[in-house]
Amino acid sequence: MKSVIVGTAGHIDHGKTALVKALTGIDADRLEEEKRRGITIDIGFAHLELGQAGETLRLGFVDVPGHERFVRNMLAGVGGIDLVLLVVAADEAIKPQTREHFDICRLLAIPRGLTVITKSDLVDADTLGVVRLEVEDFLRGSFLERAPILTVSSKTGAGLDELKRELARVAAQAQAKDSTSLPRLPIDRVFTMKGFGTVVTGTLVSGTIKKEQELEVFPGGRLVRVRGVQVHGVAADKAVAGERTALNLAGASTEDLRRGMTLAAPGVFHTTARANVRLTLLPSARPLRHRARIHLHTYTTETVAEFVLFEGTQMEPGKSGYAQLRFADPVLLLPGDRFIIRQFSPVVTIGGGVVLDAAPPARGPQCARRWRDGVAARRLSPEETLAFLETLQHETPQKILMARVARRGARGLKVSDAVAETGWRPQAIEERAAGPLARGEMFRVGEALLSAAAFHQAQAQTLAVLAAWHDANPLVAGISKEALREKVDLAADVFAGVLEALAREKKVEPSGEQVRASGRGVMMKDEEAESKKIIEQAFAGAGLQVPALKDVVAGLKLDRARAQKIVTLLLRDRVLVKVSEDLVFHRDALEQLRKLVAAQKTKSPKIDVAQFKHLTGVSRKYAIPLLEYLDREHVTRRVGDERVIL
Repeated sequence: MKSVIVGTAGHIDHGKTALVKALTGIDADRLEEEKRRGITIDIGFAHLELGQAGETLRLGFVDVPGHERFVRNMLAGVGGIDLVLLVVAADEAIKPQTREHFDICRLLAIPRGLTVITKSDLVDADTLGVVRLEVEDFLRGSFLERAPILTVSSKTGAGLDELKRELARVAAQAQAKDSTSLPRLPIDRVFTMKGFGTVVTGTLVSGTIKKEQELEVFPGGRLVRVRGVQVHGVAADKAVAGERTALNLAGASTEDLRRGMTLAAPGVFHTTARANVRLTLLPSARPLRHRARIHLHTYTTETVAEFVLFEGTQMEPGKSGYAQLRFADPVLLLPGDRFIIRQFSPVVTIGGGVVLDAAPPARGPQCARRWRDGVAARRLSPEETLAFLETLQHETPQKILMARVARRGARGLKVSDAVAETGWRPQAIEERAAGPLARGEMFRVGEALLSAAAFHQAQAQTLAVLAAWHDANPLVAGISKEALREKVDLAADVFAGVLEALAREKKVEPSGEQVRASGRGVMMKDEEAESKKIIEQAFAGAGLQVPALKDVVAGLKLDRARAQKIVTLLLRDRVLVKVSEDLVFHRDALEQLRKLVAAQKTKSPKIDVAQFKHLTGVSRKYAIPLLEYLDREHVTRRVGDERVIL
């Protein structure tokens, strides 16, 4: 069964609620004050099933208030509708809220609808003809220009059957919302139902929600569980995109929830303090100045925002352009979400548009958050931002993904971050990345996707940093991988992928936790090579009666820093072995010691300190550290005051 949301629009007392009741049998005015005053104050809901070409259509009606004081309530209900019923009373024709409501429908890019002239029983045929001409003139050039204009009377029932037929025809043309995408439900009502507890309602704009499913509340991050689902007032196992939905929730009270919050898939999305948008200003609006404060309405959310232009000092009436909106409160938005802006004071509708990027980098010289191009952190220029937004508005999903990946530079874009930025499921992102990956236009590094330009630039930067390090450290064979990663400032998984690619290309030579550029290593001057030879010979000729390392170093003609680097090199290459903090031995001497102790085992399986001193001819100063070294090397094992020779 296809579900379509129908919204009413029109001036106060033009018969919107009466029309909905005549079509559905349901009175959408639910508040006592509404019934007493005879006007709609808050949004109301009703439903109707119609048949069209063998298909059953489930129509959910959102009835909105027409009074200018309640336009903010109207905006909370109109965001998720698929088609509009523009209602004009035959005895009053076009009025101020007719114009404002219709402006809102156009700004929200509602694609289709019908125009209904109500209260036909109150006027004669000539008057009805004049009203029709006025309505036709009003609709000229709009999305309703070629749509039927129907004349009805909710009181007598005249024209209702034809209206239902046209409703079924237009609703059948409405594009079904994506029930396979990630769920989002903007909340428009919160109340307690006796015996059930907390209940919220809203129009499910995407995805599917099932009983026992866990959802996250935005903003705030509270997790709730769906105990029950109703669709158009009937209990159901699930609700799908495009349906009026009521959820019985566990994990939150009515004090924790309010209109304007959104229920969505848990652990996926993030609220935002800013969004880059394409915005259109109404011809009737005043010029909108850079950094002006405005009221923003999107779905059921309302907040104050700051209007920031990328270029110029103001936007002129009737013009469209790119801008950034900065919100007073965190908002959950995704690309493609429509919004309305109203003047800060007096509060009138002045424009609207579409969200292109709900995760933009911060702008301005003092911003702490920086984004990367290649491997260098920097802000995007206004020109780059505008080019990026052009891509988001006009290009294919694959090119949009490539642009988002390129914007991240050498940080890369993780699939989970791409999901949060776009609302696409991981599978859709993988499908859109497959072509660029196969063509070498993108690279997958760990969990991140990198543009080819960023990946190659990261490789070049790594080689440049490594070469500079070798030049500054000629006596050190290689740099630790972590030190190199910090110098090029790459994420760990990206750095690992870059290093792996460079190793495959034989441009670097990793060795354990160190890495060096291919063909680079220790480069010694003559006096350094001579000093290395002196150090090695000093310990090679001493056997086990080694001199103090500091005394050997002190006798060199090198400065202390270079001498220490040569010692470090000898220790790294295991030419010298540090047995204790103060004692260093040549590897040949220690190898001879191993053989000596192994030969001793044929005479006795155990050896004590005195026997070891006699065997090796060393004093206790050397004997104890050497025995502890043999223990560490599993040549011996200490048992009490003796060693077992292994």
